[in-house]
Amino acid sequence: MIPPLLLPDGMADAVFALLIGTSFAASFITVAFGIGGGGILLAVMATLVPPAALIPTHGVIQIGSNIGRAALTFRHIYWPALPAFALGSAIGAAAGGAIAVTLPPAIMQIGIGAFVIYTVFAKPPRGLRDWPALVGVVSSFLTMFFGATGLFVATFTKSHQLPRHSHVATHAALMTVQHGVKTIAFGLLGFAFAHWWAFILAMIAAGFLGTMTGRLVLNRIDDRRFRLALDNILILLALRLIYAGLSALLG
Repeated sequence: MIPPLLLPDGMADAVFALLIGTSFAASFITVAFGIGGGGILLAVMATLVPPAALIPTHGVIQIGSNIGRAALTFRHIYWPALPAFALGSAIGAAAGGAIAVTLPPAIMQIGIGAFVIYTVFAKPPRGLRDWPALVGVVSSFLTMFFGATGLFVATFTKSHQLPRHSHVATHAALMTVQHGVKTIAFGLLGFAFAHWWAFILAMIAAGFLGTMTGRLVLNRIDDRRFRLALDNILILLALRLIYAGLSALLG
């Protein structure tokens, strides 16, 4: 029996348990293989959490997950990427919160998916590596509508050719910044986070356990296998985005 305090109104015990398990698995996957957990968590939450609460609550949960991941790998963070990315993230989140998007989401999904596949098989554009502010603007704008843009940010992190621990640590730091500014934006727009706080804390705790478990896998694989696993996950997630976009366009 789940304590009622942890359950938002209308959420069944079985749904809560499934979401907690997904939070653990998502954090495990992200630490062990560099990417993928945020998108998996969002996909599951999208079927079980009310639409109006989906993106805001997912963002706060991801703050907790990424802070835990960054803390456990703190000494590996590539700090030069953060200041400009943070500035760009603030601009992108502000724009995303204030502007009604006219481009169909399906088009953006297809575009992002195609771009990610390109970065796997070709050397990422020089501008992607050298313009973290631009990456921050674009990804934070998109995250206000899609929630999980870690896939896009991962292409920027990957372009630096960092060792596996630095890749995971830097990506976690960047995503902490991005989800942080997104949460502030939703708060200013009036979302009532207080109604969800106990559920969010439980999800963050489960994610931290997944992070600690995933780190054991990260410590046992070499950089070559890590990059191979990362590329494969990027391709699978990108194909999923393209499929979702095409399905929406074709009805």
